[in-house]
Amino acid sequence: MATLVLLRHARSTANGSGVLAGRSEGVTLDPTGQRQAADLVARLAEVTLHGIVRSPLPRCEQTVNALAAARGITPVVDDAFAEVDYGAWTGKAIKDLLAEPLWKVVQQHPSAAVFPDGEGLADVQARAVRAVRAHDARITAEHGERAVWLLCSHGDVIKSILSDALGQHLDTFQRIVVDPASVSVIRYTETRPFVLRMNDAGKEFASVVPPEPKPDEAPSGDATVGGTTGR
Repeated sequence: MATLVLLRHARSTANGSGVLAGRSEGVTLDPTGQRQAADLVARLAEVTLHGIVRSPLPRCEQTVNALAAARGITPVVDDAFAEVDYGAWTGKAIKDLLAEPLWKVVQQHPSAAVFPDGEGLADVQARAVRAVRAHDARITAEHGERAVWLLCSHGDVIKSILSDALGQHLDTFQRIVVDPASVSVIRYTETRPFVLRMNDAGKEFASVVPPEPKPDEAPSGDATVGGTTGR
C-alpha cells in the first residue's frame, strides 16, 4: 500500500489564543503559520507526492496552497478530515472548559467523550480512519505501492489516525503530540501499518519514500526482526 504523510495545518490565528476554535469561521494562518506553509515546499522537496488531500477548513487550504502549486497538484477536499465538531464548546476559552465535567472524560476516557451538540471522539476516529484507508487504496491502485500522498488535517483528527495505526486504544491518544506544521508518516500494508515518523518538525523526509524492493526481502507487511538497518 502507499505511504501517508500526515501534516497538521500550520500555526493559525487561534493557536495560542486560549480558545477552542474548532470549526469557527475566520480562523486563518498567522504570520508564523504563513512562513511554515511556505517552508513546506523546501521541507518536502525530496518527496514525490502522488496526491494531496485536505480538510475543508481555510487553515488547511492555506497550509497546502504553496506546496500544491509547486507540485501542480489539485488537492482533494474531504469533509471526513474536518476539525472535530466541538459543538457548544466551540469558541469557548479553555480556562472555562477546565471546570466542565466532560473535560476529565476527554483527558482520561476520550472514547466516551461526546461534545454537547457536537460529535464524539470515537466517531471522529471512525470517519477519519475509514477515509484514510479509502484514499490510500485509491492512490495505491492509481500509482503503485511506492506512492506517497499527503493529508493536511487537524490535531485531534491526526492523533486519532496515529492511535489507530499504532494499534492503541483511543483512550490513550492524548499521549500523542501533534504540533502545528508537524509531519507524521504512516506506511500501510496488507497486514499492519508502520508508523515511520511522529510530530516531526525537521526537513529530512527522503527516507520515508519506499525503496525499490529487493528479491530477498521479506513481504512488505512483515517487520524486520532485530530492527531495520537503514538505507
